[in-house]
Amino acid sequence: MSANVNVKEILAANEDYAGAFGDKGALSHDPARRFAIVTCMDCRLDPAKFTGLSEGDAHVIRNAGGRVTEDAIRSLLISYEMLGTNEWFIIQHTHCGMQGFTNDEARARFAANADRHGIDANAAHYIDFMPISGTIEENLVRDVHRLRTHPLVPASITIHGYIYDVHTGRLIVCEEAEKIGAAT
Repeated sequence: MSANVNVKEILAANEDYAGAFGDKGALSHDPARRFAIVTCMDCRLDPAKFTGLSEGDAHVIRNAGGRVTEDAIRSLLISYEMLGTNEWFIIQHTHCGMQGFTNDEARARFAANADRHGIDANAAHYIDFMPISGTIEENLVRDVHRLRTHPLVPASITIHGYIYDVHTGRLIVCEEAEKIGAAT
């Protein structure tokens, strides 16, 4: 699909959306349900649908793999300290594209395509692409642990760990992540 077609479709969809916008401009930037979600950017995931969210309910932070990156931590801390969330959900998913490659493989791919794309592939050596190693469950536990042990994350915040099954649409609780993420 060409960029022009995408632009036209997005602008047309936005026109429809704006036409039915109603009073959504009056929504608070503080999430009504006082929680935040970190999940994957995968196009098969629609966190508003699989969690029953409406606009204004929660903060949704998306990145490749639904990883607890430094930027995700920054966003969660702002969500808590400035905007009042007190519960966080880390939701990763089955059959994630972040499984099955390493940082070195990602860097090699940038290097192989550098000339064709006119980029400096050396810059990729400074990025941790945070591929998923081991199982999704192991990765989720590591990410919840990373968040729970961050010095700016209060013990009073509950951190949940779930896996979204892309074949069934169901959320599966990760018991070990739940234990680590429990508020004290």
